[in-house]
Amino acid sequence: MDAQAVVLQAGTGTPTVNATEAPVDDLDVPGWLPGIVPEGLYQVVAAILLVAVAYYVSKLARQMLGRRIARRFQRPSVSRTILRSIQVAIMAVAVLTALTWVGVDFSNVALSVGVFSAVVGIVLAPIIGNVLSGVFVLSEQPYEIGDMIELEDTQTAGFVEDITLLYTKIFTLDNTFLVMPNGAMRERDVVNYSAEDTRIRMTLDVGVTYESDIPVAREQLEAAAREVEGVIQGGPDIRIGSARYPASPVCYIREFGESEVLLRLRYWASEPYKQTAVRSRVLTNAWRRFDEKGIEIPYPHSHMVFDDTSGELQVAMREADEGVATQKSGATRRAAERRAEAEAEMEGDGDGGPAPERPDDGDE
Repeated sequence: MDAQAVVLQAGTGTPTVNATEAPVDDLDVPGWLPGIVPEGLYQVVAAILLVAVAYYVSKLARQMLGRRIARRFQRPSVSRTILRSIQVAIMAVAVLTALTWVGVDFSNVALSVGVFSAVVGIVLAPIIGNVLSGVFVLSEQPYEIGDMIELEDTQTAGFVEDITLLYTKIFTLDNTFLVMPNGAMRERDVVNYSAEDTRIRMTLDVGVTYESDIPVAREQLEAAAREVEGVIQGGPDIRIGSARYPASPVCYIREFGESEVLLRLRYWASEPYKQTAVRSRVLTNAWRRFDEKGIEIPYPHSHMVFDDTSGELQVAMREADEGVATQKSGATRRAAERRAEAEAEMEGDGDGGPAPERPDDGDE
């Protein structure tokens, strides 16, 4: 026997079988091939062909099962994950079989517990964590392929392009791809703008002066929003949970400030990715309508005061019109007084001596 050694036990004459390990189940060369073909070359070529055939079989299986799985699971992310898993399983079986054909014996591959634990802790732990997070993402459904989301910490918005067990691919509004591990996605605050309804409610705060006509200002803000394409102009109330909101733009008085009446405009946009453009058009219309109706938007005014503690400043002076009183204060008044005293001394000095030195306007 090839794999067994028969020996006679000393003193009894009874044969005993000494079992040895069976060799690796290599792929034998068929008889129809010429004898000059090396066995190793044949095994390598056969293994490569097996992997190539398995690759095309996995693609064919994905095409054949794609529609059935898509009907069974309505979510694209789940159906894509199942189809990927089928492809990976077919390829894994083919690769393992090909390795046995070229002489790899998996029964002799053994790792100690310590080495295995180190590999799992260092290399596989992040991967396993992302896979588990991917399972939770697929089960909890915080977002789906095609949804518009925003990462609050980075203010990055875009559309979900793909969801796998390891990562989520986002196509941003800046025409770039962002690939985020599922572990990082679960730790972030993700805003989903189109989970169930693409309409989004927007807010615009505008302040007007107390002298303005407040009812007219409110009407003009509402009209400015209704003129913009992409803003829902009216219709039945929009229901969010148990609350109902007016579909048309509505302006409220938010508060009475120190120098303004703060108005808040609430309106609905039909597409979330047009928020910036819609807001800009509403502001443009509001500015035009306020100017036509004489409604003033307050803004802060700054008054600069200079005195003898403010240092030096070059100021251009001009004569005031007759009949208009000019009020001087601080360093300007004192400099004018010194100039008048110097001129009086020059006029009262009759000895013809040199004129006294005129003090600089900025000196004390």
